[in-house]
Amino acid sequence: MTFEDPKNSPEQRRCDTDERRAQIALAARGLIVERGFEGLRMRDIAERVGINVATLHYHVPSKEALVELLAKSLRDEFIAQQEQRPRSGLCALEQLRHEFADFRETEVENPARHKAMAELAERAERDEKVAAVIRPMQAYWHGQLAGILATGREDGSFRADIDPQAAASMVIGAMISARKRDDDIEFFDRVAAEIERSLVTR
Repeated sequence: MTFEDPKNSPEQRRCDTDERRAQIALAARGLIVERGFEGLRMRDIAERVGINVATLHYHVPSKEALVELLAKSLRDEFIAQQEQRPRSGLCALEQLRHEFADFRETEVENPARHKAMAELAERAERDEKVAAVIRPMQAYWHGQLAGILATGREDGSFRADIDPQAAASMVIGAMISARKRDDDIEFFDRVAAEIERSLVTR
């Protein structure tokens, strides 16, 4: 009978691969924040992670694969953040306030997450391959907010004449615009309060 070394087991190799991919995603995120998407170079990512380019290409064989990995890491972090503030059983207004709290928390504690997403969104305007990865994330967020607003319209939390789809775009635009004032997080609080006042039933 032979025994497999736990360090070389399929589970361990998978964990090692997942950890390496996470390191690559974080390195790419840092470089995008520092230099923009145009400054993203595979060699620089490899150097930052401490691996050679061949190893990097094993994990992400192309720039498109790198963007997919980066987007997945961002999505997973946004989902994990939401799970820390469960929405189940809350009224629509409280759900919206959770959205504001998540956004604010990220801006204070991990602004690189928002900045990387913004860089990818800007690149998506002129790169269909990036757009194919980023637009589903944007659509999911928009749909989530529209759902909250539609629920609020039905339960009386928000105005009865609200157009959930249009209002969701308004909320997202205002939040992103406020984020650009990263030297003054209190400005975001004022914007969130103003959004709430424009939506609630009078």
